[in-house]
Amino acid sequence: MKKVRNKVYLIDVTNRDGVQTSRILLPKLAKTMLNLYLDEMGIFQSEIGFPTLRHEVNYINANLRLAAAGAIKRLRLQGWCRAIPEDVYRTFSNCPELRHLNLSMSTSEVMLKAKFRGIKTWESQLGLMKEAVDLARDRGALSVGINAEDASRTDLGRLREFIAAGREAGADRFRYCDTLGTEDPLTIYDRIRTLARDSGLPIEMHCHNDLGMAEAVSIAGAQGAADSGADCYINTTVNGYGERAGNCDLVSTILALKFSPALRQRVTPDERVDLSVAWKIARYASYAFNIPIPLNQPGVGANAFAHESGIHADGALKDRRSYELYDIGDVGRGKPELLETGRVITTGEYGGIKGFRHVSDKLGIHFHDDTEARAILQLVQYANLHTQKPLTDDELRFVARYPDIATALFTVLPE
Repeated sequence: MKKVRNKVYLIDVTNRDGVQTSRILLPKLAKTMLNLYLDEMGIFQSEIGFPTLRHEVNYINANLRLAAAGAIKRLRLQGWCRAIPEDVYRTFSNCPELRHLNLSMSTSEVMLKAKFRGIKTWESQLGLMKEAVDLARDRGALSVGINAEDASRTDLGRLREFIAAGREAGADRFRYCDTLGTEDPLTIYDRIRTLARDSGLPIEMHCHNDLGMAEAVSIAGAQGAADSGADCYINTTVNGYGERAGNCDLVSTILALKFSPALRQRVTPDERVDLSVAWKIARYASYAFNIPIPLNQPGVGANAFAHESGIHADGALKDRRSYELYDIGDVGRGKPELLETGRVITTGEYGGIKGFRHVSDKLGIHFHDDTEARAILQLVQYANLHTQKPLTDDELRFVARYPDIATALFTVLPE
C-alpha cells in the first residue's frame, strides 16, 4: 500500500510580520485586498494582524465579516498576540468572532534574560503560556498555535518542554521561529525531524532571511516534519517583505515546492494553491507597500523570463524548457497589459460625479442614479485619503461592492 505523504500548507504572515518592515506603512484597505488575493490563491491561512491593537480592531472584524459573507471563501484568518492571559482577554473582547489564534513567547535564554532582566523565570513564562492557551480555547478558538520566538537559539530540551506544556493546555500546532535567520538547511532538517517525531504536533516554520536562506531553511524544515510523519506549515510573506532582510517569500516557496524534482519526491504541497495568482498579488503588494520588485525576483521579477545571451535566447526561442524551469503562464504572466495613451479620466479624493461614473462604467460598476453613485464616490474619496495613492481597479470594485465594510476599514477610533 502506497504511503500517504504529509502535506505542506502555507500560512502567509504579510499582514502581521510583513507590515513590520521598517519605513513602510500599509493601509487597512490594502491589507484586506491582500487577504482577498491570498484566498483567491488558495493559501491556507493569513495571519491577519494584531487583535490587541486598537487601530487593527475595525479592520480585523471587517475581514471576519467578509469571511462570514462568503467573500473570503477558504482562507482562515488568524490573529497574533503574546502568550499571556491579558492579551487573550483583550483579543476576544476586541474581536469576539476570531476563531484562530497564535500565541507567542520567547524561549531562548538570551531573549529571556535580555527582555525580562531576571524579573520573570522560564517556569513562570511557561505557566502564563498554558493559561493563555486554555483561555483561548475557552473563548471559542478553533485552533491555537504556540509560537517559540528565537527557537533556533533554544536548546531542544527546552523546546520539547514548551511543546508538551502547550499541547497539554490545548494547542494544536507549534511554530518554530528562526527569528534572527541563523539556521541552515542541514541543521534545521535534523532539529525539526526530532521535534516532530517527539512532540506529535504539526510544525510551523517561521524563518527570516538575514543570511539569505529563509526559503531553503523553511523547506528543509518541512522535509524534516514530513519525514517524521507530521504535517508542516510554512510562513511566508508576499515578495519576502518583513523585518530587516525580510521573511520567506511566498512565490519562491511555491515555485520550489512545485518545480524542484527532488522536493516533489519528498513533500506534497497543498493542492489548492493556485500559482497563477502570483503575478497579481506580487504586483499589488509592491504597489501597496511602495517597494519595487527586484529585477531578479523568482517568477515575478522583470528579468525572470528575460534572455539576452545569444545561446540562451536561441535555446529559449526553440524550446522554452532549454532555459526556463517553468512557464510564464504558471505564474500568471504573459497576457498583454494595455496602457491608455489618449484621454484619461481618473477618480479619487477630489473627483466629481461625472468622472466617477465614467470610470465606474468602464469597470463594470453601474449605478441606478447619481444619488447612489455619490454615496460610493464619497467612500472612494475617503479610500484615496486612506491609501494616499490612486486606487486600483480591484480596490474600486471592492469599495462599491462592500460599502459598509469599506466604511469600517476607514474608521479608526482612538481610545
